[in-house]
Amino acid sequence: MSRQIVRALAVASLLTLSGCASMTSQPSQQMANLILAEPEQPTFRHEIELAKISDMLTKPLNDDERAVLFYRRGALYDAMGLRTLARIDFNRALEFQPRLADAYNYLGIHYTQMGEFQYAYEAFDAVIELEPDHDYAYLNRGIAGYYDNRDDIAEDDIGRHYQAQTDDPYRVLWLYFGETLSSPERALTELRKHRQAIAADDWALNIIDLYLGDLSERQFLKRMAQQLAEDETLSERLCEAYFYLGKFKQLQGQHAQAMNYFKLALATNVYEFVEHRYAALELSRSREQVNAQQAQP
Repeated sequence: MSRQIVRALAVASLLTLSGCASMTSQPSQQMANLILAEPEQPTFRHEIELAKISDMLTKPLNDDERAVLFYRRGALYDAMGLRTLARIDFNRALEFQPRLADAYNYLGIHYTQMGEFQYAYEAFDAVIELEPDHDYAYLNRGIAGYYDNRDDIAEDDIGRHYQAQTDDPYRVLWLYFGETLSSPERALTELRKHRQAIAADDWALNIIDLYLGDLSERQFLKRMAQQLAEDETLSERLCEAYFYLGKFKQLQGQHAQAMNYFKLALATNVYEFVEHRYAALELSRSREQVNAQQAQP
C-alpha cells in the first residue's frame, strides 16, 4: 500500500466544506475538531508497473502467465480506485486461470459495493471452495451478508473471522455490526466483553469506547490523529476514523451527520481500506434514510 507523508489541516475556518454545513448539535464546535489530510495519490511506482504489465501483455505468453499479469494489473487498478478497469482484468485473469481465488475475492468485494449480493456470494463461495482457509473470504462474505441484511451469514462468517484473532479491534467492530442485525442490545453487550481482549495502547480501542458510550464524540475527534504508527499515514487513520464515526451516527439514527463523515472518509482516497470500500455504500444508505425522513409530512 502506498505510504506518503501527509499533513493535517484544521478546518474550523472551512465552514463551506461540502456536506459539513448540515451538521447539527453545536456544529461550529464539532467542525473545530475536524481534521483533513491530503488525499492519497497514486505512486510513481504503481504507474510504472502498470505500463510494464500492459507492455508484457502484448507479448507471447502462456495462459498462467497471462492470468497472473491480468490479476496483478487488476489489483493495481483497484488500489488506484479504477474499479471498472479492475473488474475487467480480474475477469480476464479468470478466463485464463479459473482457479485464481484472490481474483474471485476481489470480484466479490466489488459486487458487494455495487449491491449485487447474489454475485458476491457466488464469488466468495468460489474462493472458499478453492482455498477453504482463506480467512478474508469469510469476512468479506459476512460483510456482504451484513449489507444484504442476512444476519445468519453476517454473524456466522464475521464470527469465524473474529475467532481467528480475537484481539483485533477491527474484527471486533465488524462482528458488532453483524450482530446488530438480530439484536442491537446483545451486540452492545458482546462488544463490551470483546473489548477486554484488546491491548490498552491500541488506538482503535477509542472507536470501541465511542460505541460503548465511554468516550464522547468530541473526545474521539481530538484523539483521531494521535498514536500514528510508523508505517501509517494520516490519510489512512482518518479514513478509518471518519468511517466508524459515520457508522456510529448511523446507528443512532442521525443519518445527515453520518453522511458527512462518510464523505470525509471517501475524501482520503485510501481505496484499499475496507472502510473506504464501503463508505460510498454507507453514504447511499444514509442518504436514502434522509430522503425518506424529508418525504414524511
